[in-house]
Amino acid sequence: MVRTSTKSSNVQKMDNPSSSESLAIDVAPSSPPPIVASVNDRIRPLLDCVDRLRHLNIMQEAIQLPTIVGQGICTRVPLIMRLQNDPQFSTAPHLCLEYNGKSVDVDEVSVADATILATDEIAGHGKGISNKLLTLVVKKNGVPDLTMVDLPGITRVPVQGQPDDIYEQISEIIKTYISPQESIILNVLSATVDFPTCESIRMSQKVDKIGERTLAVVMKADKAPEGLLEKVTADEVNIGLGYICVRNRIGKESYEAARKNEAGLFENHPLLSKIDKSMVGIPVLAQKLVSIQATIISKSLPDIERKINDKLATNLAELNRLPQHLSSMAGALTAFMRILSSFNDSLKKILLRGEFDEYPEETEMHCTTRLVEMLYQFSDELHAKNFDGKEDFLMEEIRALEETNWIGLPNFLPRHLFLNV
Repeated sequence: MVRTSTKSSNVQKMDNPSSSESLAIDVAPSSPPPIVASVNDRIRPLLDCVDRLRHLNIMQEAIQLPTIVGQGICTRVPLIMRLQNDPQFSTAPHLCLEYNGKSVDVDEVSVADATILATDEIAGHGKGISNKLLTLVVKKNGVPDLTMVDLPGITRVPVQGQPDDIYEQISEIIKTYISPQESIILNVLSATVDFPTCESIRMSQKVDKIGERTLAVVMKADKAPEGLLEKVTADEVNIGLGYICVRNRIGKESYEAARKNEAGLFENHPLLSKIDKSMVGIPVLAQKLVSIQATIISKSLPDIERKINDKLATNLAELNRLPQHLSSMAGALTAFMRILSSFNDSLKKILLRGEFDEYPEETEMHCTTRLVEMLYQFSDELHAKNFDGKEDFLMEEIRALEETNWIGLPNFLPRHLFLNV
């Protein structure tokens, strides 16, 4: 389980209770670099727009939003971490958790425990997972405007309290978020492991073969400095957006000390100092994420606007086809028969002609395949039964069908059409 908190030193922390180390991301320098401030001024309105669209559940309409998706940290639910530059909070940050339709203000001291309680409410106690969103909003003067989604870490072997199909559940959640072309994949790796063997790398390569949407963060650089330069420069696993090497905060080390020690490590270490300075440090990571976010949003928003307008036009057309006002029984009956006739036409297109233009994005409406699956399942169930000695099995039902062979209702599909499906 990942604990997320923001201390007064303007740092976002991701802790692992089983380890004395954590990743500390400095998100609020005392004065933002000019390039970051400039990007903030341009990106904030766009990011607010994307966040509002996400709140409107627009992704349920098959419209994907640009998102930075993190893999490799052990959350139990998709955690949206939203940083917002807000001059009103110049001394201490304002933190808020949003989940299950409610918003809960928290402070810096209790945010970790509040996150655990919110996760338990969403995913249950224990080690189970859920696809329901948990959002942490951090408002502070000087922080970069940045939104990320952190996903559950991959687990192949269920531990106590986890279902047997925990790997399949987690894989499905991760694929949902990393598959869209609008998503940037943030792979969190350990310097102590061989990158090609990482499960998160293999999963991201399935949806991003050449790595054009993948950025890697290499933690624990101080624990395995040997060969790290070769790992991040050889790039055997196709990380198109590059690598950023960072040092984890150790034990009770303060955030200021963590950043100072990180800078000293990559400056003075005989091996790590050879890595290009554009590839090391939490400040570099923060700036790179802001830059990537600005790029994907500016590229994606025109297409998102077009898709929204198309959806709006389709929905308005459907709304206009509905009766405007029904003042009599005759009018209501006429409207009902027209709707029934339209429904009948849709069924003919789907069932008989295999035309799904009315539901291009809703695969569950492509029911020819679904119907075949159901028939095969029903056939298997029938064959699994023991019908020995029951020669009249279903004969009564068959006789009833024969008696009503040519009985039909207006605007309903005739029987012979169903028999030909």
